[in-house]
Amino acid sequence: MGDEKVKNEAMEIMGLFQVLPRLVVFDLDYTLWPFYCECRSKNEKPSMYPQAKGILHAFKDKGVNVAIASRSPTPDIANAFLQKLEIKSMFVAQEIFSSWTHKTEHFQKINRKTTVPYNEMLFFDDENRNIQAVSKMGVTSILVGKGVNLGALRQGLSEFVKNSASVEKNKEQWRKFSKEPGSSKSDAQ
Repeated sequence: MGDEKVKNEAMEIMGLFQVLPRLVVFDLDYTLWPFYCECRSKNEKPSMYPQAKGILHAFKDKGVNVAIASRSPTPDIANAFLQKLEIKSMFVAQEIFSSWTHKTEHFQKINRKTTVPYNEMLFFDDENRNIQAVSKMGVTSILVGKGVNLGALRQGLSEFVKNSASVEKNKEQWRKFSKEPGSSKSDAQ
């Protein structure tokens, strides 16, 4: 399936959801492309998973920003590959550095750069430890098996909508609670 066809199908999938994330964050190795950067040379011509580029373009066309969170120990190679693939300029934030924090530090930096709240982000990664750590920050996080694809996109958007609905429900319950007599907020008025 070509990039344009994937993009159109991804946009169709996005159209099924009333709420979209403000920012979608992608890992690189085994999420956007099928290899570890540190096992490659900057001189090689990289390739992406078949549906990854079309999905990136669909998000951009829908006005959803995209970012990178990668623990690659070779950011020079990762950046060279992003440049060669002609996608480097698509990302509003690119946090590519080695870390033992399971990407929590990456997300803190992305949050500071973009000011997008964690609960308005969607994240795709191939490592469960990163998914677990970032989920605890409030980010909807999706584990991908063989790279990001249309199935992972559908799953991610479904989970994001479900999580958004529970956040809104909690906000509504808080608003009701804070207006009730005896709550500390209404007592102060």
